[in-house]
Amino acid sequence: MGSIDAPTFTQNGSDATVAADGPPPPVPDSAAMTMEKTLEIDSSRKRRFGMLPLEVGTRVMCRWRDGKYHPVKVIERRKMHIGGVNDYEYYVHYTEFNRRLDEWVKLEQLDLESVEAVVDEKVEDKVTSLKMTRHQKRKIDETHVEGHEELDAASLREHEEFTKVKNIATIELGRYEIETWYFSPFPPEYNDSLKLYFCEFCLNFMKRKEQLQRHMRKCDLKHPPGDEIYRSGTLSMFEVDGKKNKVYGQNLCYLAKLFLDHKTLYYDVDLFLFYVLCECDDRGCHMVGYFSKEKHSEESYNLACILTLPPYQRKGYGKFLIAFSYELSKKEGKVGTPERPLSDLGLLSYRGYWTRVLLDILKKHKGNISIKELSDMTAIKAEDILTTLQSLELIQYRKGQHVICADPKVLDRHLKAAGRGGLEVDVSKLIWTPYKEQG
Repeated sequence: MGSIDAPTFTQNGSDATVAADGPPPPVPDSAAMTMEKTLEIDSSRKRRFGMLPLEVGTRVMCRWRDGKYHPVKVIERRKMHIGGVNDYEYYVHYTEFNRRLDEWVKLEQLDLESVEAVVDEKVEDKVTSLKMTRHQKRKIDETHVEGHEELDAASLREHEEFTKVKNIATIELGRYEIETWYFSPFPPEYNDSLKLYFCEFCLNFMKRKEQLQRHMRKCDLKHPPGDEIYRSGTLSMFEVDGKKNKVYGQNLCYLAKLFLDHKTLYYDVDLFLFYVLCECDDRGCHMVGYFSKEKHSEESYNLACILTLPPYQRKGYGKFLIAFSYELSKKEGKVGTPERPLSDLGLLSYRGYWTRVLLDILKKHKGNISIKELSDMTAIKAEDILTTLQSLELIQYRKGQHVICADPKVLDRHLKAAGRGGLEVDVSKLIWTPYKEQG
């Protein structure tokens, strides 16, 4: 039989021939690697986009505002109004951080190579529990309960399910635009509003800037609608009766819930007094924070809820509010304690306050002093004094009673660890009559 011309191909600039029915030419290593890499990328891309949209419960790495990737869990997802079938936004919880940082993210912020399948929460909890030591469990309980100490497991799950997604992303209050931390149960007509505009004096809220501007031209308030009971320099404290100013009280509760994870008071404000701290200037008195207090408390609660707004945090105002609540208790001739459960930040603030007040007295006091005497001097409930001193290891149990052991060097070390005391309450500037004496 005759022969046929063998096909030719060029390799490195030279001609090469192979028989038509012979084996294929060897593929160079670099070309093979390129082909393998291309196939791998295609396979990876198909795998990544085949898993979209991501299921609720998926764990994945997400690029945060610091530009770095952090582990998250998908809490919720929603279809975007425009785009293809895979165009979803995802509401994620950064598992390293507090719930207040949960947010909606775009697909491009997620590293799909790091996707883990949806995990059965009960199995995961059991595995995690088996791996943790008793000490680690206690530390987790202390730092991550976030003010839900008195909720059972079922109630906690129900609370987290109901409040899992922030409904309002930002608010405008006075000269500040503030990112919110948590869900707040605003009336249904505000559910589609990512941003709300608050009047900083009456706390009415609106959906649009133009509405706020119109409202501000009519609103004649320049401070909270109550009695000014304290004025020192540029700081003022107003007492607002929830029964006399019901709408203001409810609006304050809606606002506060955006920054407090566990808060249930929204409508029943009649039984509460609100103490609103303001910074004052020639434009009016601008709310910094507040605490609320029951008019009549059988449990000796001198504070129900406390909040310093984010723009004013880390300036000593939270400590000022706590100190102020105890000055009111002293005026009433009662001991007081904050209502439980406390928020995570609230608990830290109280522990710091109790530590500083008690150690200051112990440093100055000569001779023995009892828990009862400390309680009478500070208006701090005896149980709070005891737990604080026990946590500092300043209590010993001898001959059937608790004894305070106050070594000066140990006191100094604890005082230094407790940090600054914050703004002082000038009691001489407090002009106030307890509610039970107000007629």
